[in-house]
Amino acid sequence: MDTLLEDRWLRDRDLFKEAVEALGAEVEIIAANGDDALQMTQAEKLIQSGIDLLVIVPHNAEATAAIVHKAHRAGIKVIAYDRLVKNADLDMYASFDNEQVGEMQAKAITALVPKGNYVFIGGAITDNNAHLLKKGVFNILRPYIERGDIQIVYDQWTKDWNPVNAKANMEEAIRATNGQIDAVIAANDATAGGVIQALTANGLAGKVPVAGQDADLSGVQRIVAGTQNMTVYKPIHMLTESVAELAVKMAKGEQVSTDRKVYNGKVEVPSKLITPITVNKHNIDRTIISDGFHSYEDVYSSTSE
Repeated sequence: MDTLLEDRWLRDRDLFKEAVEALGAEVEIIAANGDDALQMTQAEKLIQSGIDLLVIVPHNAEATAAIVHKAHRAGIKVIAYDRLVKNADLDMYASFDNEQVGEMQAKAITALVPKGNYVFIGGAITDNNAHLLKKGVFNILRPYIERGDIQIVYDQWTKDWNPVNAKANMEEAIRATNGQIDAVIAANDATAGGVIQALTANGLAGKVPVAGQDADLSGVQRIVAGTQNMTVYKPIHMLTESVAELAVKMAKGEQVSTDRKVYNGKVEVPSKLITPITVNKHNIDRTIISDGFHSYEDVYSSTSE
């Protein structure tokens, strides 16, 4: 795994472990916490230990191609989990439709703010998902921009998806525009948290609509509090169960098939893409709470930034 420093990834780890073990297999989970060299070293150790299959959440979509090559030399197949590995003979990719996530964010915010000054706070430039997300956002925004209805007044990547960096980006956007901002699309709920801290410090929280994604507890609490307007819920249990099933079959040498392919710069990778769900204050209860993703008490008992 790339990181265990966000609520989202702790959930992936626990659900994936549970799903794999339920299928009678053993799993070892290691996280590199954003360190490319460490992720490479960890992968090499796992490969040398005689694993049957490697599942990777890449920190750097390009750099992890070397891990795929090393695994294949050892006769081990590789699944990219949630984030694509670029320019490698990857065996399988499983994720949510990340371009669709960006489209959902932009549709939700343009419905609220069809005209005005927009800020886009992207994810990590090293993460292919951040690029897919941005593509989806701009698929929707482009006609508005071409008509002159929407102006992108600030557009910046967020190093390592770090909320501190997102906050700094948002502070810079506020300074550069003298606070003349009508809407913000943030690449996930963690970066949205940094954005909202900056908005709060400038008296703009709750006045400027903000989109996130991942349905992190803090993000959902902000929706309840009125400082964030929407998130995109990705039913992680569906992803972990799908990948666990694929992984165990592939580890046993069984054939697996998928209905999609995604080009990674080198090959068309067999892919499983799950449809995400838009969440706002009106449907929290019948989506993430009814799914057991967060409890009613956790969502409504306190508020975040």
